[in-house]
Amino acid sequence: MRLASILAAAGLALTACAPSSFITEVKGESTVPAGPAGVTTPLNAFPAISSFAGMDFDQNQDFKNRGVAKADVTSVKARTLTLKVLSPNNQDFGFLSSVEFFARAGDREVRIGGRQDISRLDLGSTNPVLSLDVEDVELQPFVSAPTMSIIVRGRGDMPEREVRLQAVVALEVEGGLL
Repeated sequence: MRLASILAAAGLALTACAPSSFITEVKGESTVPAGPAGVTTPLNAFPAISSFAGMDFDQNQDFKNRGVAKADVTSVKARTLTLKVLSPNNQDFGFLSSVEFFARAGDREVRIGGRQDISRLDLGSTNPVLSLDVEDVELQPFVSAPTMSIIVRGRGDMPEREVRLQAVVALEVEGGLL
């Protein structure tokens, strides 16, 4: 057997055993209620995003498509966190001063990202998208837990009209075999 053939076969064997990596997105929506007309009312609690509660990643479609079980996962890191105004389409983020995302499983919680001074940003006013700063934290213990939740906390003032937001969390997952 020629040396080139042996090296090619060895390379294929190593590649077949390498961990796979893929991105999965979890999305959810929330509605921030309007404050009383003519009164500035503090926004002390960010409305919950129901699709971020009690997530079981064995039921995640990207995991299923790749044949990966959450028990096979060796690493998970958040890559992007965004909030988008869905309606009204001409609403900006001026009502929001800060927002933070946390991963929670059981009694464990870790901050995965956030943004401060949001009301000072000039993001435009037609369905703006807010990109958050992402922490470099390992989320594998959370994803591998029986269930995981993503908690969103925000501060600011209640908007003059109801605002519907979409949150998207992109996770880079490593695990399983190619």
